[in-house]
Amino acid sequence: MACFIVPAAEAVIVSVASKLTASNEKEIETVNVELDGENVEAVKKVPFSRKLKWLSNLLWGGSGLLAFEHVWHGEVTPWFPFLTAANDSADLLSMFQEMSTVGVTMAAIVTAVWGVFLAVSSSAEKKASNGLLSAEKGR
Repeated sequence: MACFIVPAAEAVIVSVASKLTASNEKEIETVNVELDGENVEAVKKVPFSRKLKWLSNLLWGGSGLLAFEHVWHGEVTPWFPFLTAANDSADLLSMFQEMSTVGVTMAAIVTAVWGVFLAVSSSAEKKASNGLLSAEKGR
């Protein structure tokens, strides 16, 4: 009925946080990466504002698909009150229950997947910088 509202609300908050973080970031840190044992290339680390943008994109995409699915099934209409469950007070309770269970669960799962993305990204950045540091020590 309205489970897409919860991830959409989180997407709004994360989008604002991403913009604020991007405006506060000063300089992007670079890491030197050894490519083939001889060549070294400077690579920019992924700034946190971009990582927040990843979460924002995941949330907007998921809530957009869910909203389309609800429109497809006639649960969302282009006229007031927009949500068909808002027409009847008995349906309103089930709508809020769905938002608090399904919507929150979906938003939490998307955020957890983003957390895995962050862990992989951080691990790759650390591995690249540690590989170069150990190669420099051996020289």
